[in-house]
Amino acid sequence: MAAHHKMRAYAQVADNRPAIQIEQYTPLVKKLASMLVARLPASVDINDLIQVGVIGLMEAAKQFDPAQGVQFETFASQRIRGAMLDELRREDWMPRQTRRNSRQIEDAIHKLEQQLGRAPIESEIAGHMQLPLDEYQSMLGECRGIGVVHFEDFQDDEGNATHSIDNIADENGIEPSAVLSDDAFRNALVDAIKLLPERDQLVMSLYYEQELNLKEIGAVLGVSESRVCQLHSQAVTRLRSRLREWT
Repeated sequence: MAAHHKMRAYAQVADNRPAIQIEQYTPLVKKLASMLVARLPASVDINDLIQVGVIGLMEAAKQFDPAQGVQFETFASQRIRGAMLDELRREDWMPRQTRRNSRQIEDAIHKLEQQLGRAPIESEIAGHMQLPLDEYQSMLGECRGIGVVHFEDFQDDEGNATHSIDNIADENGIEPSAVLSDDAFRNALVDAIKLLPERDQLVMSLYYEQELNLKEIGAVLGVSESRVCQLHSQAVTRLRSRLREWT
């Protein structure tokens, strides 16, 4: 009888635990959503990410096992990010035209680097694309959210799987996300970053190493938040142009 009461007491604690954790870690969801949305187009609603992030937090609270020796915040962060990324994949957050624009800029940078033997400046890239500088910079802002390596590299402009993506379903194939953990790729990425213009290197350092947001980086550089967004997109596109064998 006493054992039965103990089991009921344990069940009650277990049932209450997720609610306590959810309330305590809601700021974590908002923080992760803010960090993610800063890298995405303005059309992405942060509240949508927060909602699916809370669902991920609830699932983490149910599945968490302290006996595994992992802190709950670490465990929950993975589940929250996963829920947000799954939602973004379902919603296809980057328009096809944005992908085309990103590829056009990347192509222009790649060709100019070969011609000039150095990183082209913005006016040279805009001139090569036969665009006014302000229109090119506006295009950069729209390309916010592009990554060095992502699944869209394994699709054509219509979103259809190319021959490369067929390899993903093969257990012996290479998954795009695995590229990021490859030592050779990491070394190539470090080398490519060193070849970026000094300002681009600074933007990447402040954003990824110091974890400053776009507004804070703007304050450091003395430019607007939208301008930082443009610089970040351009820096990532420069990296993509130098890492084509990986993408």
